[in-house]
Amino acid sequence: MKKEKATIHDIARKLNITASTVSRALKDHPRISAETKKAVQKTAQKLNYQPNHIAAALRNGKSKIIGIIVPTADRSFFSSVVRGIEEIANGSQYNVMICQTYDNYEKEVATVEALLNARVDGVIASHGKETQNFDHFLKVKERGIPLILFDRSNDELEVSSVVIDDFLGAYKATEHLIQQGCRRIAHFTNTRKISIFKERLRGYREALLDNGLPYDESLVIESNLQLEDGRNSAEQLLKLRERPDGIFSASALGIVGALQVLKENNIAVPDQVALVGFSNETYTSFTDPSLSTVEQHSMRIGNAAAEIFLEEVNADQKKFIPQKIVLKPELIIRQSSLRKK
Repeated sequence: MKKEKATIHDIARKLNITASTVSRALKDHPRISAETKKAVQKTAQKLNYQPNHIAAALRNGKSKIIGIIVPTADRSFFSSVVRGIEEIANGSQYNVMICQTYDNYEKEVATVEALLNARVDGVIASHGKETQNFDHFLKVKERGIPLILFDRSNDELEVSSVVIDDFLGAYKATEHLIQQGCRRIAHFTNTRKISIFKERLRGYREALLDNGLPYDESLVIESNLQLEDGRNSAEQLLKLRERPDGIFSASALGIVGALQVLKENNIAVPDQVALVGFSNETYTSFTDPSLSTVEQHSMRIGNAAAEIFLEEVNADQKKFIPQKIVLKPELIIRQSSLRKK
């Protein structure tokens, strides 16, 4: 049979004192004698007593837990955001509960419900690619629980958000390819209903037009931007009568897939086709050639999201005004786009 956890009442019975005395002794209350404190600590250790911090927090109306929702935790971008959140949250005695949705809408809805049932003090989330209905996030807001969105946001919810300037990141990436001599640049995108991909597409298009190059819809390929999608998209481009001489992908995995296909077809990167991806995943610096990419400053995103949470959770909810923080991306130039002069 499963052994029940010891409580302060078990300690009290062993020592023939009240539970309130045990509680005060464990909190090192000045009115409790050193002898009693020592006896309580010794008995607690003997009974393997573990304080229930969550129950104590709930009695005070706070769980001291922040729910974090990410599409997947195995991408360095999201894991780094989580690290940034923890860095700030832990300093204020908050713990985090990390949930993955795998970009599945039903799982995202169930995850939000589970966090609400766990009585988290706040939710910091990046919604999935499938999400079109935001009623589950609206429920968080209606309960007066701070909700902060990052990376993928929704302005209609009127909640705080932390994002990067996706338009600027895409513009810089495309302009760099143009400066390297590319004149026919393809773009890998995801569903254009998601703001980040819509903005990256807009940045790509504007950079072309500003530099006197035409926008060609046939060079824009929509997919889920995973590794296999990048491969399929590259194979599709190679079938064109006039192949592109540059590819800008809105994801890191997409551009890795393209690199694989180009190398398998003995197409020189970057001399024949130059490549730039998005999101400075760790593996992008280890490919051959190393991949140029857009750095999203994920740690700073996490820091900022946690700071907004702390500000909101300690503020008068009626007076708190949602904030939108937009960080500037950085173009990291590596071998895949730097053509020989």
